[in-house]
Amino acid sequence: MKQAKTSVAPEDTIATRLGPQPFGETREPRDTRETGQTTRNARDHRREPKLGLFDEPVGPDYRRARESGADEPVGSGQGLSDTRPDSTPGEAPAVTTSEPSTEQRLIEALQQRGKCSPGDLARARKLTEESADPLRLMLVRLGLVSERDMAAAAAEVLSIPLIGADDYPETPVAEADLSLRFLKDAKVVPLFETEQALGIAVADPLDSFTTQALQMATGKEIDLKVGLPTEIQAVLERLYEQPSDDDAEAEAEAQAELGNFSEEDIEHLRDLASEAPVIRMVNQILQRAVESRASDVHIEPFADQLKVRYRIDGILKEADSPPVSSTAAVISRVKIMAKLNIAERRLPQDGRIPQRIQGKELDLRVSTVPTMFGESVVMRLLDKESVRFDFDALGFDGLPRERMLKVLDQPYGIFLVTGPTGSGKSTTLYTALSRLNTEDRKIITVEDPVEYQVPGINQIPVKSSIGMTFAGALRAIVRQDPDIIMVGEMRDLETARIAVQSALTGHVVISTLHTNDAPSGVTRLLDMGVEDYLLTSTINGILAQRLVRRLCPNCRASYRAQPELAGRFAHIKGLSGVVDLHRAVGCDQCNGTGYRGRLVISEVLLMSEALRQAILAHATATEIKRIAIDEGMETMYQDGLRKALDGRTTIEEVLRVAEVD
Repeated sequence: MKQAKTSVAPEDTIATRLGPQPFGETREPRDTRETGQTTRNARDHRREPKLGLFDEPVGPDYRRARESGADEPVGSGQGLSDTRPDSTPGEAPAVTTSEPSTEQRLIEALQQRGKCSPGDLARARKLTEESADPLRLMLVRLGLVSERDMAAAAAEVLSIPLIGADDYPETPVAEADLSLRFLKDAKVVPLFETEQALGIAVADPLDSFTTQALQMATGKEIDLKVGLPTEIQAVLERLYEQPSDDDAEAEAEAQAELGNFSEEDIEHLRDLASEAPVIRMVNQILQRAVESRASDVHIEPFADQLKVRYRIDGILKEADSPPVSSTAAVISRVKIMAKLNIAERRLPQDGRIPQRIQGKELDLRVSTVPTMFGESVVMRLLDKESVRFDFDALGFDGLPRERMLKVLDQPYGIFLVTGPTGSGKSTTLYTALSRLNTEDRKIITVEDPVEYQVPGINQIPVKSSIGMTFAGALRAIVRQDPDIIMVGEMRDLETARIAVQSALTGHVVISTLHTNDAPSGVTRLLDMGVEDYLLTSTINGILAQRLVRRLCPNCRASYRAQPELAGRFAHIKGLSGVVDLHRAVGCDQCNGTGYRGRLVISEVLLMSEALRQAILAHATATEIKRIAIDEGMETMYQDGLRKALDGRTTIEEVLRVAEVD
């Protein structure tokens, strides 16, 4: 597509002063806007020189009005208030002021449609007070209300049409009068132009300033319609931006399939990823992740969608999707931030992004994997400042805590932490190291990657590409005179054997495994090839854990458990037949979910003589578990029931993550 012939605006123009206008970041509409009718006071301007949107500078009054949040320009300078022929110096145009209840009616419409819960509204309102952003903007920014639901509610409240993706023009409209810069900043697409009127689609129909500017520039009535912000952005890119490289992108993808990326293709990807809209898009994705307390961000390309999902308290929640046309640009932007090879789209890559978001120093672990429709990106957010390496804060208490501390007090031997990915193993390891980190001990860790930097501990990152593996690093650090060694994961037999040998020579070794429970940790090492007599001589204990969502203390509600459910708690000593539990409700402090944060449920297996004999006899994991329970081990399920009884979580959460005994 040929480059659109748009006018270039000077610096001191309305476009400059309007600035970027995301959905809802503007003022209430006038009454004429709320009725959905075209504006009628534009005809007086038709014989005045057009502003050319925006080739002519305007006075300072419009800027002051825009920045102060006033509905009208102020003062008597040479701003927009002086361009009307029927206005006198110092007199603002006679335009009816907007109804103060417009946004409230918008919120009510969303609630009536079931698109905005009281908890979501309370959370957004609280953040609005802190940031001074409009409530409607905050709801969309947090992902609590989708942009489609917000646009539909606005169309209903203001009685104006909501248009679809097929309703936009095929060629630019009024391109001689309207600059691309203004259209992008104000999120406006001209739809049609007649001698008397200009039809436009706007992302925020409550923005009266944009309508005024268009009215003044064209001298025409403005016929207003509502469009989705992502659709408007995609249309602007299609109609105006150059180059429009559908064919070039297809060719680049074909070359990627063949592994023959040219320098021009790489530069094109860099250019796409460096455009301001793409940068804002990625920054907004990360900002929403922090605001939502997400632990992971998933960016997944599909045939007709670029899906964004957040993992919040262990549960994936879908957010608003960027336009599918931005897939290559968004993913390339993330890869550039993580210092990955943007030309390589056939192989998985890993990287890191140090980022400061909302005053927090974050470390983002980035993983990319090629899929049918592009690269899937997952970013894990590690909050360096807010993390607390404290067993109480993690939820360790009672018998599991007592048994775990007993293991950590041993002068040598192996302590294993097991569980699936995302079960909090690394945090538990760091908490254990923080407890053991004293001046009279030397601690060395081997990690892939180093997640948190702990003062006083020597931390070694694994770099397999240059031969620095877990096993290779372990062989080196045993000559560094350590007291305690932490291995991020026992991935193979070589690493496991070196860890066992280190424990036999008087070191404390802490590591992780991927197993479902503590007894399975023993059988997993046996299956890897570690000799049984070495395991029985070196393992002090194995901790298995899961994370359950913590009930919000502000809104949880108690209830009397039915007899069938109460029977699950019969093993707890001192408990009568009556069992009172708690359920999730939802409030502003927990974003309407009923949960806030997570806590650990765990089980700790302590090595004993009976267990040693069972392991040497090649007992199964089930037999090992039975012996451990007979010797006093409280299972994860039992620990979870106790925490549900205490009102810290729900029975549903325990059943979701723990195997029923």
